[in-house]
Amino acid sequence: MSSSVEQTAGRRLMTFLREWDRGGERVRRRMLLSFLSKNSGKTSPELELEFAQAASLFLSRITAWIRLTYMFGTCLDLQLKALGVFLSATSNHRYVMEFLEVGGVLTLLEILGQKQTKEPDKAQALHLLNIISNTGRKNKELICESYGVRAVAECLAQSGSEVTQRAASTLLESLAQGNPSYQQQVYKGLIALLACSCPKAQQLVLQTLRTVQSIVKTTHPAIVEPLLNLLRSFHLEVHYEVIELIVELQQTEIRTAVLRALVTLLKPAREGVQKHKILQDPEMKKMTDSLPLFVQQAAAAKALRMLAEGSQETSEELIHLGVVHNLLYAMGNQEHADTQKQASLALEHFVRSYPVVEEHVRTAMGPSLFSSFMHNAELLYMSVDEVQADILLSNRVNISRELEEQNAES
Repeated sequence: MSSSVEQTAGRRLMTFLREWDRGGERVRRRMLLSFLSKNSGKTSPELELEFAQAASLFLSRITAWIRLTYMFGTCLDLQLKALGVFLSATSNHRYVMEFLEVGGVLTLLEILGQKQTKEPDKAQALHLLNIISNTGRKNKELICESYGVRAVAECLAQSGSEVTQRAASTLLESLAQGNPSYQQQVYKGLIALLACSCPKAQQLVLQTLRTVQSIVKTTHPAIVEPLLNLLRSFHLEVHYEVIELIVELQQTEIRTAVLRALVTLLKPAREGVQKHKILQDPEMKKMTDSLPLFVQQAAAAKALRMLAEGSQETSEELIHLGVVHNLLYAMGNQEHADTQKQASLALEHFVRSYPVVEEHVRTAMGPSLFSSFMHNAELLYMSVDEVQADILLSNRVNISRELEEQNAES
C-alpha cells in the first residue's frame, strides 16, 4: 500500500472514529448497521484492511459502550452482533485477547443474568461465549472461573426461548470438552438442571449429559433420582432421551442402582393405586395427583423391557431384583392403561425367556388370565376385570431364591 493510500485510509478511519466518539445513540446505531452490512463474515486481515490496520480501535469502542449501557439494553442487539463480527473472524486470536483483557467474559455473563435482557440478546451473548470457549482450554477455564457454568445453567433453566436454550446447552458441552479442571463442575451442573420444569430444556440437558457423561467417565450417584423423575413427564421426547441415557449408564458403576430404582418405580406407594370411583370429586383429584406416578410407572416398565431384551445378564439381574413381582403388580393398575400394557409386554419377555418365570406367573395369574396373557400380552389390559386386577396387585411371586438354586445346580 502506497504512502498516499495509507494516509487516505488513516484519515478516513479518524473521521469514522471521531463521528463515533461525538455521536449519540442514533448516530452509533446507524454506524453499527453500516458496519454489519459491510463487514459480516470478513476475516481478520480483511477487517484490518477496512480499518487501516487499526480495527482494534473500533472493537475497543464497541466493548466500552456495551459495558456502559448493557443494563439499559441500548442497541444491545447491534452491539453484540458487531462484537460477533470481530470474535468470529478467521484468525481472530488478537480480537479475542483484546476483548478478554477488558473483562469481556464478565460482561457477557452479566448480560445473561439481567432480567430485562431480551432472549435474542441472551442467545447472542451465549454464542459469543461459545466462540471464546472454543479458542482453547485457557479461555474455557476463564469462563468457569467467572462462575460461568452457574450463569449459563440458570439461563438455560429460566429461558423460554428454544434458541437460547440450545445456545446454552451447546456452550455447556463446549466447556466440558478439553477442560479437565472444570468438567466435573459442568457435569454436576447438568445433573442439577434435570430438575428444571421446561420439557425442551429437559430434552437438551439430557442430550448434553449423554455427551458429557462420556467425557467425565465416572458417574455421580446423584444422577439417578432426578433422571428417573423425568419419566413423570408427559412428553415422549423427554422419555426417549431418559431411556437413551439409562441404556448408556448400564456401562457404568451405577448400573445396579439404576436397575433397582426402575424396578421400585413399578410399585409406587400403595395409596397411588386407587379403585375406579370417577364420579366422586375427591377420587378425581387423587387420580389427577397420581397420573405423573402412573406415567412414570409405565415408562419404567418400557425401559426395563428394552434393557432386558438387550442383555441376558441384565434380565437375570432384574429377576433377582424382584422385577416379576412388580410387573405383575403394575399390570393390576386399572387407573392407567399404558402401565398395564407396558408391564404386560415386559413380563412377556421374562415369561418366554425363563421357564421358572413362566411357571410362577401361570400360578399367580390362574389358567384363564395366563392363557389370555400368552395369546396377546399387548391387549391383555382391555379384558382384565377387577377380580383379576386384585389378584395381580396382591401377587406374592418371589423367584430370586429359586433362580439362585437353579444356577447353583447348573
